[in-house]
Amino acid sequence: MLLLLLFLVFSIRVFMKRLAVLKENITALSAGGADLTQRLPESSSPEFNAINQSFNDFIDYLQQMMRQVGESSLAIASASRQIASGNLDLSARTEDQASSIEQTAASMDELTSTVKQNADNASHANQLARDASTVAVKGGKVVKQVVDTMGSINHSSKKIVDIISVIDSIAFQTNILALNAAVEAARAGEQGRGFAVVASEVRNLAQRSATSAREIKKLIEDSVADIAIGTDLVADAGTTMDDLMSGVSNVAALMNEIMSSSQEQSLGIEQVNLAINQLDNSTQQNAALVEQVAAAAQAMQDQTLQLESVISGFKV
Repeated sequence: MLLLLLFLVFSIRVFMKRLAVLKENITALSAGGADLTQRLPESSSPEFNAINQSFNDFIDYLQQMMRQVGESSLAIASASRQIASGNLDLSARTEDQASSIEQTAASMDELTSTVKQNADNASHANQLARDASTVAVKGGKVVKQVVDTMGSINHSSKKIVDIISVIDSIAFQTNILALNAAVEAARAGEQGRGFAVVASEVRNLAQRSATSAREIKKLIEDSVADIAIGTDLVADAGTTMDDLMSGVSNVAALMNEIMSSSQEQSLGIEQVNLAINQLDNSTQQNAALVEQVAAAAQAMQDQTLQLESVISGFKV
């Protein structure tokens, strides 16, 4: 019984001694800044040697894992720096783009206003051209009426000339008859004296009538010549009015096309302006997202630095 007790005490002392050695080795392993290159030595006891081997296997696995974490941390740090650098460039370009788009949007607003004003002016000019075309048509009708009236006057004047010619012929014949009557009265002597006086008066009247008829004929002929010239001028004016009507019609058609094109252009520019405003809004949103990404990249870089600091505490 005593021997058994002594053997038990001896065994406990040996176990405690080996346990103390294991504790010293683990303490030595964990001391010195987390040196993962240290390993527990082999033990003469199979039981403790198995524990040492399991612990060393765990340290091997931890060492490999920390190496991978360190490599990943370096890669993440490099990527975060690249992201931060690229994001700075992107932020600068986005700001420049936003500024350019704002200027473009302002220019498009001015262009939209100008094109709309041009469209309004084209519409007003088109209305004026239509009014001018209407006036030209009326003027053409008036000129045609004047031409017709001048033609009628010319025709009537020719008839008057013919009538004056007849009157002149009658006066000439009356003058001859009066001359014959005077001759016959002279032959009759004293009995024909009264008849001779009448014949003389008739002759004088016929001569005055012939003179007046010739004067009237001359005036009518001059009037007919003037009317002919006026008719030619009015005819030329009619041709000019026809050309003017054609030109005004062409101008009206052209102004109508310009008005339609201006309206379509105004609509197109309004759509472009709307698209640019949408692009401006999107750019502003992108700028905000870039700032968020910059903040996230900076936060990731800070976390990576902390992770590098932790990993640097391990010797692998």
